[in-house]
Amino acid sequence: MAEKIKTSIVINRSLWERFKTKVVGEGGLKGLSEAVEEAIEEELCEDLIIEALEELLGSEKPPLTVTPVKPEVQTDAGKAVRELRDSRL
Repeated sequence: MAEKIKTSIVINRSLWERFKTKVVGEGGLKGLSEAVEEAIEEELCEDLIIEALEELLGSEKPPLTVTPVKPEVQTDAGKAVRELRDSRL
């Protein structure tokens, strides 16, 4: 379990009351801190995913080269679109 801290924030009173009413109704007063923590985690989700991936990869970096691929068969896009449109009729 991660270390917990106690903190103070300044927030719009009506917004906080609406949030608190909703959370307390769903999970009790103890769930209020968890709900705030979940909201913060959601906001930082991208950062948490990046950190987890970096932890999994370690010092390895995936290759960043992109090799273009030429299609084996040339396709007439106009003809393909026309066939798709005609098939709907």
